[in-house]
Amino acid sequence: MQLFAFGINHNTAPLDVREQVTFPENTMEHALRDLVGRNQIKEAAIVSTCNRTEVYCCTERPEDAVIWLADFHHLQTRELEPYIYKLPREQAVKHAFRVASGLDSMVLGEPQILGQLKNAIKSAEHAGTLGLLLHKLFQRTFYVAKEVRTSTEIGTSSVSMAAAAARLAERIFGDISEQRILFIGAGEMIELCANHFAARSPKKITVANRTTERAEALANRFSAQAITLSELPEQLALHDIVVTCTASPLPILGKGMVERAIKIRKHRPIFIVDLAVPRDVESEVSELDDVFLYYVDDLSEIVKEGLDSRLNAVTQAETIIDSNVVDFMRWFATREMVPTIRALRDQGERYRRHELARATKLLEKGEDPKKVIEALSNSLTNKFLHVPSNALNQAAANEREELVELINRLYQLHRPQ
Repeated sequence: MQLFAFGINHNTAPLDVREQVTFPENTMEHALRDLVGRNQIKEAAIVSTCNRTEVYCCTERPEDAVIWLADFHHLQTRELEPYIYKLPREQAVKHAFRVASGLDSMVLGEPQILGQLKNAIKSAEHAGTLGLLLHKLFQRTFYVAKEVRTSTEIGTSSVSMAAAAARLAERIFGDISEQRILFIGAGEMIELCANHFAARSPKKITVANRTTERAEALANRFSAQAITLSELPEQLALHDIVVTCTASPLPILGKGMVERAIKIRKHRPIFIVDLAVPRDVESEVSELDDVFLYYVDDLSEIVKEGLDSRLNAVTQAETIIDSNVVDFMRWFATREMVPTIRALRDQGERYRRHELARATKLLEKGEDPKKVIEALSNSLTNKFLHVPSNALNQAAANEREELVELINRLYQLHRPQ
């Protein structure tokens, strides 16, 4: 079994590819059990966000896990191969540390990824696919992320996706205090966006969600109106800014709905930010006049603002990460030796029991205890030394010197001068 991680992210795959391999929260545990149940995989955890889908596993056959990802999403492996990165052993460890520390995010240093990783581990625990290796890996991952964030300024001056959406709206409308804003969804990202937009005192805020309870809970915080998704066709035209981020597997805003809203608005522009993966807004909407549509990848330039001031923090963070990778791989190496150590001790125990049984019988027959103990010690010594002695005697010329050095090291011998 080896530690292996693979996946796609915003650096390797465009949005239209990433959205094909996402794992909604309600399917995560089923996917994990399916992965472990159908393949030679002992442990598994899946991280699925708007910017990445990654699988961490312990397996003898890494390629089977890659094939599974494509099969689970009804894709051909060849369709995903150009976008997938594959990370064995210490590469997987370093990647996990970098992801948790915010070094591999679109928003450098963003803190949300750490919570997303913790949710992924909870799902693996509930699914029963989190074993000793991955548990140890992610416990160390969370420790490293905390150390990076407390010891460096990696998060200083970072521009979150939520803040970027608000800044982009200001670039289009100037002052948004006269704009009406519609939030679609009621999850963490929408809550973060609502905080940024509400701070700019918009004219009106509306929250639309599948369940009215969650919509009302968020709306109450911002003195907003709560509606259901079924009301969107009538409500869309009443808003100037739309920010959407749901877990819907299918688009919520289609070209027809937006087109009707534009006509009702008499072609007054509407600004839409879609932060969902898969996308909430059909791509054809971008073809409409008077619509400013931005997807999550379109905000990348804005979130890079302030990057220069954080480059020194990145260097410090990488040093912390590299040190912890070494420590973790040292622990991992000792785990790999466990089966061999156990087998060696089991063999020694068999020798001991055999000789003890024979000595006990001799004592029961009345044999001299001193002679019995002497025979037992000689027999154990011969058995323990037989294998290395035999290996030395039968060693080929080209391997003898190396074997002698190894035995000297194992038995802490000093060769005669």
